[in-house]
Amino acid sequence: MVLYPFLFRSNLHKVVWGGNCLKPWKGMAADDEPIGESWEVSVVPSSVSVIANGPFAGRSLADVIEEYTEEILGKEVADCHHGKLPLLVKFIDAAKDLSIQVHPDDEMAMCEHGKLGKTEMWYIIHAEPGAYLYAGFKEDIDAEDYRRRIADGSITEVLARHEVRTGDVFYIPAGRVHAICGGILLAEIQQSSDVTYRIYDYNRPGTDGKMRELHTELAARALDYHVESEYRTIYPMRENSANLVLDTPYFTVRVNELTRPIHRDLMKYDSFIISMCLQGSCLIKVRSTGDEIQLKEGHSCLIPACIADYDIVPDPTEPVCRVLDTFINNKEKGLLKLITRFLHGTRRP
Repeated sequence: MVLYPFLFRSNLHKVVWGGNCLKPWKGMAADDEPIGESWEVSVVPSSVSVIANGPFAGRSLADVIEEYTEEILGKEVADCHHGKLPLLVKFIDAAKDLSIQVHPDDEMAMCEHGKLGKTEMWYIIHAEPGAYLYAGFKEDIDAEDYRRRIADGSITEVLARHEVRTGDVFYIPAGRVHAICGGILLAEIQQSSDVTYRIYDYNRPGTDGKMRELHTELAARALDYHVESEYRTIYPMRENSANLVLDTPYFTVRVNELTRPIHRDLMKYDSFIISMCLQGSCLIKVRSTGDEIQLKEGHSCLIPACIADYDIVPDPTEPVCRVLDTFINNKEKGLLKLITRFLHGTRRP
């Protein structure tokens, strides 16, 4: 079987804080259902993506990865992550404030739940005037202060609040307190995990009319109380270039703002690529096979590692095409292995 870029069926999630823009943005009929999340590429067991195009249409992504593990994930990713896709990507539409929350790191999440922890990042696609989010603490507190402020409802007074606009990026490592607030549409890239500790939820009921569970003590253990001088990620932005936004142990992220075609040869990373179209539309053309797909605004695709040499061709009728890419950077790991082997007296690749 010759692999190709995968598109996916809609995978929408109704939540109490959700808005009404995801469906029309994705070309679906608008309605009043509060849709907060579109899980674009997922192998989380509770909500696995289903492939929408080509010979694998109708099959779950998890099943196809199990069949073509190294070809899709890349050998290094497959080895490091036990044959599982390590990322989950979403679009999030917050009409109302999300709960204040924190995610555990891998060690705590594995100990408590037998799952990965969750480090994530946000790219702001659209923000209403005055829209803001919380990321990190703005003043020093400890676990005792935290518990007191949860009890009296004053926790937001010590959180760092950031007004946002299109193109802003926030890196949210495990342990960092955070919340997306109303009036924001964003792309989220995260470890493939559904472990979240809810700290404060404004005393509001969920969609079932019941108060949502808080995880006060687990969060107290997971929180990083350290105050950073800057929580917003600053990155260069050049037109018709793959601009590096983040390079972390969990994922690398680049943003492409295009008015003309560009070539992306990512074979050296030995990783799958997930591309999220944030504005306009484009063709993804695979050089080795000649396959191509149309990637529309509000949609995402997964490009298998074995064909990660392709062109992005923006729609010439659109003023600009903006595509967010994420993958696992194994290039430095490979160099580190070679150096380690050299230092231990062997030059074997």
